Amino acid sequence: MTALSSDLLTRQANLLLILASPISPAGGVGGKRRDRVLTLDNMNPNVKRVEYAVRGPIVQRAVQIEKELKAGVKKPFTEVIKANIGDAQAMGQKPITFLRQVLALCSYPELLEDKKFPEDAKKRAQRILEACGGNSIGAYSASQGIECIRQDVARYIERRDGGIPSNPDNIYLSTGASDAIVTILKLLVCGEGCDRTGVMISIPQYPLYSAALADLGAVQINYYLDEDNCWSLDVKELRRALSAARQHCNPRVLCIINPGNPTGQVQSRQCIEDVIRFAKEEHLFLMADEVYQDNVYAEGCKFYSFKKVLFEMGPEYSSTVEMASFHSTSKCYMGECGFRGGYMEVINMDPEVKAQLTKLVSVRLCPPIPGQALLDLVVNPPQPDEPSYTTFMKERTAVLATLAEKASLTEQIFNTVPGITCNPVQGAMYTFPRITLPQSAIDKAKEAGQAPDMFYCMRLLEEEGICLVPGSGFGQREGTFHFRMTILPPTEKLKVVLQKICEFHLRFTQEFS
Repeated sequence: MTALSSDLLTRQANLLLILASPISPAGGVGGKRRDRVLTLDNMNPNVKRVEYAVRGPIVQRAVQIEKELKAGVKKPFTEVIKANIGDAQAMGQKPITFLRQVLALCSYPELLEDKKFPEDAKKRAQRILEACGGNSIGAYSASQGIECIRQDVARYIERRDGGIPSNPDNIYLSTGASDAIVTILKLLVCGEGCDRTGVMISIPQYPLYSAALADLGAVQINYYLDEDNCWSLDVKELRRALSAARQHCNPRVLCIINPGNPTGQVQSRQCIEDVIRFAKEEHLFLMADEVYQDNVYAEGCKFYSFKKVLFEMGPEYSSTVEMASFHSTSKCYMGECGFRGGYMEVINMDPEVKAQLTKLVSVRLCPPIPGQALLDLVVNPPQPDEPSYTTFMKERTAVLATLAEKASLTEQIFNTVPGITCNPVQGAMYTFPRITLPQSAIDKAKEAGQAPDMFYCMRLLEEEGICLVPGSGFGQREGTFHFRMTILPPTEKLKVVLQKICEFHLRFTQEFS
């Protein structure tokens, strides 16, 4: 026997011994336990502090119930209505024809020869493809985004803001607005102990912010919106929150959501001016989350971008206040959540910091190209002299008009029920009504280890099949209880949902009175 064959037989014998050895639950062999490298005790503690109520326990239970219904388990309802998240197309909203036509052409360029597609859609698709590597949306782009799309975004901002200049070099395309928000926060968070970065966020807030701050180990500074005045923002409250926070951290950032999520308010121009003055006086970086800028319904309300107001306040502010603003393809009339398209514009950012920002986004290579293409169509829609214009405007107008109708309907119906108080839904696509709960229900919830409004929403899910998000997941003043509900279900289904919630509330209140 040669040395080579002898060595081969030895290896085979060792392999058989390993395969024949008992395997312990911990993954070791021969019955010996091997400690895991990663455990709950030694994982990143910041991750364990992250909570995201919009997809939290109540949504997980909703998914389980859906599976039970499919398996034939009898329930008092036949479907789960997920009114917990602003996912328009999941709720039945139809895609805008022009957007999908161009995306289809970009995805399968052979369709450019198909006469069913309008010429303006084909021209848009060809322009986007020519800007892509290999004329394919399957190629990477520049990390900051495709240049011609960033140029289109800059022109869109200029039109929106009445001609105030926008530089494409200050535009960063992103994987939805969420990705850009987290990226900016990464740049801003630093320091240790009392010098750790503090970030001011509204309460109620969109849980992305609290989750990102927990993940980054930043200090969350809560300022409360005024529920009694339609969730308005008062600079006095900003000063109170800032003064208290300076005792234990270094406040550097002020986040504003306008129109509001989850509260649906639209900030007045005067309020925006006051916020900008406050940010300048207190040397704060402004983050303006404006993803619902087309979703304004209430009479007398109008969307003003923070950038427009900033520049109209003059050089004292426009040349000094540092700001990033964010927009997305997921909301407004588009509702294209799954494509994950978005952008941010940075203003007055230090050039050396901006270079670091560009480096940071390059680590992720680039945002999804289909999302970038979709964003280009949102900021550069069909024009009056183009064949797709009439259909596009008809569809866009219909979506926004229907949302306005449902916003009014939701407020009216909720306010007919004792124990439910609903502010006007001025904008965005949610309502955040206040619910009065009997003390015995509050006590029962505490016995179960749940927040009272979580207890309420879980009961609603189990009894009516309606999935909402408890207000405790967004933050609220001590002793108050709310839930967030999207107004996205089709009008007739929304009426059913509202009726069921109202009937449940009366039944729940009666049970615990």
